[in-house]
Amino acid sequence: MSELRTQFGRRLRQLRRQNDLTQEQLAEVTGISVDMLSNIERGVNAPSFETMEKLATAFKVRVRDFFDS
Repeated sequence: MSELRTQFGRRLRQLRRQNDLTQEQLAEVTGISVDMLSNIERGVNAPSFETMEKLATAFKVRVRDFFDS
């Protein structure tokens, strides 16, 4: 797995948990499937730019915040 995908996934999971959201709740807010969110969090799939923007909007952060630890 790519280190960048893994890092993004860890940060996504951290933000989701900090906001007390389940994957199902985040999926509903963003329109991203639960399966896709799960794969992104585990570093299996890399998100598209569009998906990154949706996630950043949902958490009110910049896309680059997913890469800053």
